[in-house]
Amino acid sequence: MHVPELPRILASMVIARTAGAMTSIAIVLFTLSQYHSPALAGLVTFASIMPGVLASPIAGALLDRHGRTRLVTLDYLVGAGSLILIGLLASDDSLPAWLLVLISTASSLTGPLSNTGLRSLFPIMVPEHLWERVNAVDSNGYVASTLIGPPLAAGLVQLAGGPTTLVVIGVMFAAAALVVASTREPATEVVTSGRLLRDALDGLLYVLRNPTIRGLGLTMTSLNLGGGVLTIVIPIIVLERAGASPAFVGIAWALAGATGMASALTFGRLDSRGRERSWLVWATLGSAGSMALLLLNQSLALLLLAMAIYGLMTGPGDIALFTLRQRRTDPAWMGRAFAVSASFNFAGFPIGSAISGGLADQSLEVAIAIGVLACLVAALFAWRQIPTEHSATAARSVPVSVDAEPPG
Repeated sequence: MHVPELPRILASMVIARTAGAMTSIAIVLFTLSQYHSPALAGLVTFASIMPGVLASPIAGALLDRHGRTRLVTLDYLVGAGSLILIGLLASDDSLPAWLLVLISTASSLTGPLSNTGLRSLFPIMVPEHLWERVNAVDSNGYVASTLIGPPLAAGLVQLAGGPTTLVVIGVMFAAAALVVASTREPATEVVTSGRLLRDALDGLLYVLRNPTIRGLGLTMTSLNLGGGVLTIVIPIIVLERAGASPAFVGIAWALAGATGMASALTFGRLDSRGRERSWLVWATLGSAGSMALLLLNQSLALLLLAMAIYGLMTGPGDIALFTLRQRRTDPAWMGRAFAVSASFNFAGFPIGSAISGGLADQSLEVAIAIGVLACLVAALFAWRQIPTEHSATAARSVPVSVDAEPPG
């Protein structure tokens, strides 16, 4: 916390991630209540993420060329405006399903700016011997938002309705933008061709040619496919199978957040060097086991146990992911590499949401089984595709254009 400007960045991160965790639950509950369609809920979740995944190479190039905090602020403002617009239109009964999907798609395009912008600042601002600790804080930023956001969103939906809840979340994103807007960031070297699209392509090629980042991408894409399944499956189990209130959806995710926070704090105090790959393998296997419990039955008690185990796996998994990627990425490429990598890693989430939303009406068990299988595949990728040792040559094998020049 003595690192200059870091407390302000962490404050904005907590506000925005809490708002993001609220959005992921509120938008599903809102869509289910307004349109009564699990398939549409899955499609909206897909639309709110996947376009940003595809735009991530350009987002990464922008972050490296133009600084991070101003672009993070832009994304927060876009998120605020889109959620407030959805809430106001829905309150006036002027939000057809196609327009909801369209707004969700447009708002996702700037998502990589904040998802990557703050995370790529940490290894630049924080000394290397504190990386495990700042990564534990980073991971806990997510698990704390999971602890607070879902129950808050579910409670607001139950008390005030979906449209009002979305407007409140939009105001939270605006507050996060105000906090981070005036933050100063350290100067860093940038490798650039001077052309945005060329820089974006170079960033994509850098990720594909870096064996560690490529292996992490395969692992996390598969793991997040399972997470996308859970996002749709949990509300359906709670609301339709168990007949419980929307607030219980938030309680289930809050339990995962609490156990995730405990595991992140525990593993964040350990030296992860040389153990990152094994941590990822065990975390992915544990996630598969937690989801498999839901195939036994869908009682609320077993659901809570599954979520508690699922949360425990996030601590070692996140810290291993973040630290390994930091150690094996050239600092001059962190904006582009992190943007492409983070989006690559998260690409499975909207796919899992779309698949489970489409299958939920036919067979909830098949949707859950797909999530379990995805986590098992993630464990295989972690073991087989992530190199055990760092190769400086491979990590720095960057496809810089022949007319590359330093930034002006």
